[in-house]
Amino acid sequence: MNLGEIEQLRGELDAFVAEVFASVPRRDQRAKGDCYLRGLMLDGRRKSIQPMAGRLPDGDMQALQQFVGQSTWDHAPVLRAIATKMTAAVDPQVWVIDDVSFPKDGKMSAGVARQWCGALGKQANCQVAVSLHAACDTASVPISWRLFVPREWDGDAGRRARAGIPDGVGHREKWRLALDLIDEAIGWGLAPQVIVADAGYGQNTAFRHGLAERGLDFVVAVRADESAHPHDAVPTTPAWSGNGRKPAARYRTPASSLRDLAAQTGRKSYRQVTWRRGSKGAMRSRFRAQSVRPAGVAARRHAMAQATGAAGWDGVLPALTLLSEWPTGAQAPTEYWLTTLPADTPLRRLAGLAKMRWRIEHDYREMKHGLGLDHFEGRTWRGWHHHVTLVTAAHAFLTLRRLDPKAPAPA
Repeated sequence: MNLGEIEQLRGELDAFVAEVFASVPRRDQRAKGDCYLRGLMLDGRRKSIQPMAGRLPDGDMQALQQFVGQSTWDHAPVLRAIATKMTAAVDPQVWVIDDVSFPKDGKMSAGVARQWCGALGKQANCQVAVSLHAACDTASVPISWRLFVPREWDGDAGRRARAGIPDGVGHREKWRLALDLIDEAIGWGLAPQVIVADAGYGQNTAFRHGLAERGLDFVVAVRADESAHPHDAVPTTPAWSGNGRKPAARYRTPASSLRDLAAQTGRKSYRQVTWRRGSKGAMRSRFRAQSVRPAGVAARRHAMAQATGAAGWDGVLPALTLLSEWPTGAQAPTEYWLTTLPADTPLRRLAGLAKMRWRIEHDYREMKHGLGLDHFEGRTWRGWHHHVTLVTAAHAFLTLRRLDPKAPAPA
């Protein structure tokens, strides 16, 4: 947007800021929030504080730096207000878990470490954040964020102090941060939706069980080499000889890979499904749903724990539905998802939920390329959370404009 376009929206933006920043107690802080949002939405290649302040008639670089980096306003109530407003507007079908990386120089930015950096496609020096999004076919919005703290930060008191990481915050696996985000959103009073995630989370048995324990349905991507038994496989218990420990019930045939289970009946068992219409026409492919029993050490341990120990476990592994995709022209299935939804759920619904993750790539692209999500140059924990919250607010405002049938589409 240019300055003229932003000025035309000042009334709507003022009302939006007053609503979502109502928890920020001081009027001057809310005014700086309004200024920062205009800077994020204004045309310009770089969205760090200095160039944004230079583009705005009321831009004050020092005041904006203080507001984002040092001011004590709490970002969590702002995110809650945004999430409450936007879920009502979007009417989501799914909640999507994902993570995003921020390449960094140096070692002092909060949570920075040499780790996998999706933005660069390799191991690199970066920050990583886990995010939760509410999405439907036509819109999506971030709900909340967690900055991942690598284990190396736990014992480095000096670096933690300089980055302002709170005392109670330490290393926590990304899948646990994802569950924390879901718990937080439910605690805010938001109605939980089907959870969607890529294989980085879906492959994790503990994450899937964490969702199931919360009573949440999910459709999560998994790798082809994940092992499972067919649904009709039955564990058996050998006769006890009378000596030693009684034998436990277990499956007597090895588990198969999802790749093998999905391909057993051949292409003829797959049905063509159109799950949505894209800008270039119908999105369609061939899918199949079948019931399987995920195997492996982690699956056995969780099943045993649910049965309060080995003595109470009958050896039966819980069943999930395997959704697989076999595109026309492919020699074998190419994509795999596990879901708690029953195997007789309409394939169009299963495929639509599984493919909903594409919306999140749209969110990241807009927030990074258009709103400066990864342009923050500060190093502190507080500054990062303030900046990400303000970018989320700018994204929410533009999403509301797109959803308003009477509004011209923002640039």
